[in-house]
Amino acid sequence: MAQRDLSTLASACGATVVDGRLQMKVWETAVVLAAPEFVARAAETGEALDPLTQALVAYYLYTADGAPPASHWIAFTELPDGRFYTQAFQGYTGRELAQKYVNDVMRFTETAVALGGTAVTFADAAFRFQALPCVPVLVVCWQGDEDFPPSYKILFDAQTPHYLPTDACAILGSMLTRQLLKVADPKGLT
Repeated sequence: MAQRDLSTLASACGATVVDGRLQMKVWETAVVLAAPEFVARAAETGEALDPLTQALVAYYLYTADGAPPASHWIAFTELPDGRFYTQAFQGYTGRELAQKYVNDVMRFTETAVALGGTAVTFADAAFRFQALPCVPVLVVCWQGDEDFPPSYKILFDAQTPHYLPTDACAILGSMLTRQLLKVADPKGLT
């Protein structure tokens, strides 16, 4: 990344360059990064972000090629080499969300909105989150009935592989799931 022109890098990843630093949002939080270290810091406080988010941002900056959004959603299994890891991904994302929310779409909706999710017309409930400037993520809920259990899935814009490798998408899905579980139950009571 240090070898790339800062304005070219900013253009490829949807950031801006201000005072020689990259500025962008990560999970809707303003972040700044200075070359050559590219440590992601909260714009307000200057504090370095947690190591997992640092890794996600590094993957993003390294991979970003400026491809426009596809504006259609794909499952983890449709990501490059995603099929191999789909069952595990669904286990620590969708299955955990289904265990927490079951058919309580209202509680799921309240939690998603509290986290800054934007409602999208899809399934019984769906919320779009902007993880990185060019990486939207969709969390979808299908209610269960007497024949089928409730189902939750995390979907990605079809262009996401232009911004993150599949293993980073797994991290992204896990991060969002943890937040949806934490906000729904901040004290860990259920």
